[in-house]
Amino acid sequence: MHTSPSPHFALPLRRTAAVVALALLAACANTPPSATGTAATPTATTDSATAPARPTGGSVAGQARTFSTQLATYTSVGFDAVPGWARDDFSESWPAFLGSCKVLNGRGAEWKEVCDRALKVDGKSTQAIRGFFESEFSAYQIRDDDRKPDGVVTGYFEPEIAGSRTYVAPFIYPVYGQPEDMLFVDARKLPAGSGTVAAKVEGRNVIVQTGLNTRDMGAPGLYALDLSAITRDTLDRKVRLRIDGKRLLPYYTREEIETKGAPNAKVLAFVSSATALYEMQIQGSGRIKLPSGEIVRVAYAEQNGQPFRPTIAQAANGKPRSAVKVRGGSLELTLDDGDDEDTGAIDNSVIRTRGFTLARPTSSGAVVVPGRRTAGAVAGSGIKDPSYVFFKESTSPAGGPVGAFGVPLSAGRSIAVDPRSTPLGYPVFVSTRTPGSGAPMQRLTIAQDTGGAIRGAVRADYFFGNGQQAATNARRMKERGQLWILLPRGLAVAQAAVSGAIRTRGGPAGANLPQCLVPSEGVCVDD
Repeated sequence: MHTSPSPHFALPLRRTAAVVALALLAACANTPPSATGTAATPTATTDSATAPARPTGGSVAGQARTFSTQLATYTSVGFDAVPGWARDDFSESWPAFLGSCKVLNGRGAEWKEVCDRALKVDGKSTQAIRGFFESEFSAYQIRDDDRKPDGVVTGYFEPEIAGSRTYVAPFIYPVYGQPEDMLFVDARKLPAGSGTVAAKVEGRNVIVQTGLNTRDMGAPGLYALDLSAITRDTLDRKVRLRIDGKRLLPYYTREEIETKGAPNAKVLAFVSSATALYEMQIQGSGRIKLPSGEIVRVAYAEQNGQPFRPTIAQAANGKPRSAVKVRGGSLELTLDDGDDEDTGAIDNSVIRTRGFTLARPTSSGAVVVPGRRTAGAVAGSGIKDPSYVFFKESTSPAGGPVGAFGVPLSAGRSIAVDPRSTPLGYPVFVSTRTPGSGAPMQRLTIAQDTGGAIRGAVRADYFFGNGQQAATNARRMKERGQLWILLPRGLAVAQAAVSGAIRTRGGPAGANLPQCLVPSEGVCVDD
C-alpha cells in the first residue's frame, strides 16, 4: 500500500533465481504510428501549436519503437491496437490522473506542459479525454524479460477492523507507528563484500567511515556494521538498522517485536485480531473502528526492512498451494491455472490476499506491549513472516487511502505496480478479467501505489476500495492480464534496446540496461 516507497505488501524478499532470457529487440528510431493509424486530431482542449519541442535520438517516447530495462521490454503500438480502448469511460479515470498531475507537474517540462493542458480538458467528456491522451501520449505494451505479454493482475483493498485507543481486552494487539530508534543507511554507499566496517550515526542516518578497520571501532561514536547481515536490494536502496551496544544490527523481526515489544514506537491503537492486523499490514493501509464509532484511518509509514516471507498455505502433498517465484531480490506470487484456490466462499480464518492463500495461523496469543503487563505466557501472533509494517494516522478523512505516490487512491482506477518497470503516477491501460464472473475488465488506470509483493514487468495490483464487496473481490482477484503504459511524447526514458544483448532474469544485463524505466529517488533508483 501506499505512502512512501512501499505502502502495502511493502516487504522485500532476499533470494535469487536466474533464467536466461531472450535477446532484446533492436531499437528503431522511426516514429511510431499514431493512435488510429493517422495523425491524431487535437481536440478543442489541446493546442498543438503550444506543444513542447520533441527531442531527437535516443530512447524518447513517441520516437523509439522499442526500448528495454533489465526487467521489461516496451513496444510502441497504436491506440486502436489496445483492446477496449475505444469502449472505456475515461471520465472515471480523469480525477485520478489529475491527482497524479499534482505531483508529476514538478517532474520536468514534459509533464508540466502535459498537465497544464489537461486542465483545459472537459473532464466529463470521454471523447475529449480520449483525444487528449491520444494527442499527448504514446502507448507502449509492456513485456517481461522473456518478451511475454501476459502477466498477473491481483487486487487489494482498504480493510476495516475493530479497535480501541486503550489497551483493554480483547484489544491487545498494538498498531505501531514508526519507531524512533530506526536508523537508515544508503545501500549504494556501502562497500562491496560481506566484511565488518566502522560507521557513525548522524541523526537517523548511518555513515560508513572509510580508511578505518576493526581496531578503530572502539573509538567513541563508532559502531561496527556487519555487511553480511544486511539486505541491500530494496527498491529505495535503504537499509533499516538499530543500535545494539557498539554494533549496528538489522531492525527487529516480527517475532522480536511481538515478544520484546517496540518501546521506541508510538502505539496508535489496539486491535483484537493479530490476523486482521497482519492483513492490514499486507494491504498497507486501513481503518480502525473505535467503540464510539469513530474511524481512525492509518497509512503505511515504514517497514522493518526484513524480508517478506509469508507462510504459504500447503496442499496435501506438502507443496505450496499458491505458485511462488523468486525474481531478483523479491518474492513474486505467480499465476497458476490449477484449482488450488476456492473462489467461492471466503474463509476469514485464513490470511488470503491477491488471489493467494498466504497462511493459516494455527494459534494466536498475547504479545508484549511496552508498559503493559501481559496476562499469561507471551505466545505471539503465530505469524512467522519476519517482515513488519509500521503505520501513521492519515489526515485524509474522505476518499481513498493515500498511496505510495502521495495522492489518494481511486477505487476502480488506481493500481499498484513495480516502479522499476512502471513509474508511479503514469497512466496504464489494463486488460484482464473480473474476479468471479470472468467478464473482460479493460480500462485506463493510474499507477499510484507499489508494494514488496508487486514485482515483475507485467504486474498490477488493482485497488477495489473499501467495504465487504471490495474485500471479497480483492481476495479473489488473480487473473492473467496485459499492460500498456502511456508515456508523454518527448519524454526521455530507458536506453534503446541493443540487438543481441542477453539478459538474465532478475540480474544485470550485458548491455548495462538500467533497472528503472524512469528513475525516481526513494522509489526506484539505478546504482
